Amino acid sequence: MTKKERYKKVLDWFEENVESAETELHYENNYQLLIAVILSAQCTDKRVNMITPPLFNDFPTVETMAETSPEVIYEYIKSCTYPNNKSKSLVGMAKKIVNDFNGKVPSDIDSLLSIPGVGRKTANVILAVAFDKPAMPVDTHVFRVANRIGLTNNSKSPLQTEKELIKYIPEKLQSKAHHWLILHGRYTCVARKPKCDVCGLKYWCKYYKSNPLA
Repeated sequence: MTKKERYKKVLDWFEENVESAETELHYENNYQLLIAVILSAQCTDKRVNMITPPLFNDFPTVETMAETSPEVIYEYIKSCTYPNNKSKSLVGMAKKIVNDFNGKVPSDIDSLLSIPGVGRKTANVILAVAFDKPAMPVDTHVFRVANRIGLTNNSKSPLQTEKELIKYIPEKLQSKAHHWLILHGRYTCVARKPKCDVCGLKYWCKYYKSNPLA
């Protein structure tokens, strides 16, 4: 099977079997989404969704976030991973958006990458989810699933994975495919013991072919 054929089989299966695929983070606007995505780094969406309601309530706009301090924000997010760094990033993010982008979350990757706390994965999530632009954010789930299935050739980095995925996945499907791969990695192709017995992709999966009793 060629790589092009594998991509077609996998994407066709997702389109047929996973009707809706979207972020599991809770948010109401682009500002809230950016906060949630920054907090989600190496932290579960479930935990982020527990943290954000009081944060969103007390800092409803980017301007109110820009006027507070990391020490104040820390108290809201201390149960997530790396709260010290993330509290600094959130306040820095807000100040940057207020000062440089007229209080609006920007919609291009270079501007997004200039914001404190925003790396390439976060920027791509904002492009895909907030602005419905072709983008392929690569987190640990996407990285693992793409390598296991054989969509990538033992990719060594998220950027390498991203480049290979966008080469083969049509632009109109990229945002949706990002969610397909994340959710598949979160619930089926899990890190320690993938649930190959219930996986609809096993027929085209390199990992399953090498581990048929998995």
